[in-house]
Amino acid sequence: MVDAYRNWTGITHPKAWVHKAASRTLVRKIASVEEPVEEVPEPTSLLARPDAIAEWETRHDVLPLLRSLPPRQSQVLAWTLAGFTPTDIADHLGLTAENVRANLMKARRAAAAHLNAGEEEQ
Repeated sequence: MVDAYRNWTGITHPKAWVHKAASRTLVRKIASVEEPVEEVPEPTSLLARPDAIAEWETRHDVLPLLRSLPPRQSQVLAWTLAGFTPTDIADHLGLTAENVRANLMKARRAAAAHLNAGEEEQ
């Protein structure tokens, strides 16, 4: 968000810009080596609204699914869940709309298999 503030005058599509910046940060994080910590800090409530817990839980359930997908499928599905159309995603990521749709189809199939496997375990 600090980078968005610094570049605000040059940003024509803020929502897409933030998602693209977040995608790049995620790729950098995945590529870097993380060092484990001895103690995890005590969690705090970061929810802006008390009624947002259902939305938070849904997103929390989606994270393991996104992590299980290949990077491009995960990226396209995350953008789709954020409300972008395949054409928007293609424009902002420099891909073809067909490529985005193909990755989205594969991601949805993998998501369905992931959800079915989770239901079978329960």
